[in-house]
This record gives sequence, C-alpha cells and structure tokens, in this order.
Amino acid sequence: MASPPPAWNRSPDPFAELISAEAIAARVAELGAQITTDYRPLIAENDVVVIGVLKGSVIFLADLVRHVALPVVIDFIGISSYGDATVSSGVVQITQDLSRPIEGKHIIVVEDIVDTGHTVHYLLENLATRRPASIRLASLLHKPERQEREVKIDYLGFTIPNKFVVGYGLDVSQRYRNLPYIGFVTNA
Repeated sequence: MASPPPAWNRSPDPFAELISAEAIAARVAELGAQITTDYRPLIAENDVVVIGVLKGSVIFLADLVRHVALPVVIDFIGISSYGDATVSSGVVQITQDLSRPIEGKHIIVVEDIVDTGHTVHYLLENLATRRPASIRLASLLHKPERQEREVKIDYLGFTIPNKFVVGYGLDVSQRYRNLPYIGFVTNA
C-alpha cells in the first residue's frame, strides 16, 4: 500500500488551494481520452510528438500521456519569459531546443499555463516554421483576464482567475512544483 503524500507545512508559505489533486487527475484523464479520440485516425499517417514546455509542464505531461492510448514520442523545449519573477518580463527565450526534427509530425505542445499568451504564441510560431503536419496546444491552465495575445487552446484543463499559482509543476523561483494541487500565493 502506498504511503500518503507528505503533509505541507504552510505556515511560512501562504498558499490557498485553488484546484484539488483529485480534480486535476479527473480532468487530465478526460483530456487524455479526448486526445486519443482525436489522434487515432492520424496515427497511421505520421508520428504524434508531444512536446513539453520545460519546466512547468513536466508533471502535467507525465500524467497526460499515460491517459493517451496511442503511441507517442515525447520531446521537450525550454522557453522562458519569467525567470525568477512572478510577472512575465515579455522577453521570450528558448533555453533548450528539441532533440529531433518535427517536420511532417503531428505536434501537441503541452504547456502548464497560458497567461498573457505572448510566450506560447512565440513558441507556436517558431514550431510552425519547422513544417509539422499539425500543431495543437494542451494547457493545464488559462488566465483569460491576463490574455493580451489570442492563442487557441485545443485541450484546456481549467480556466482560473488572475492569481499567481503554484503546484503541479508551477513554481515560484523553482520551488513548490511538487505540490499535488494548484494553489495560489496569497500575497502575490
């Protein structure tokens, strides 16, 4: 029998739970089933490559692909506009590129959150120049109140209010990614 997850000492870290671990698990399973349905007819054509945007999408991607009942290739790209800040700088940097070409492949970009939309818009345009067969976007979270750039999210987990969130892959200065839920920082 598995031991329960660790209890979090929240006294020095002011978090309030926004989305429970159980709600995340249920929604991720639904998204995986939808991706399976949508991509089953395309599998014979070309590979499906799931691209995780480092580092925030790693936990979401790991759970999501286990619910996709098709063969997929997994790759990662590093992109940043936050650094250690809680507000996007607006300057987008590729910090790690893909390990193989994606020309002719069906691409699913997996992102932790679409906030202003600038970072993911830049990434999708960059990937499109590499001539994939198709590109779709899966995002765990979306903050429409902050959106400045229109981005189509094909597979969306949750729409959230304009709060700085942590957990389930999202961080503050590289910390709290391992929280099993999505919480918001009450003083940010």
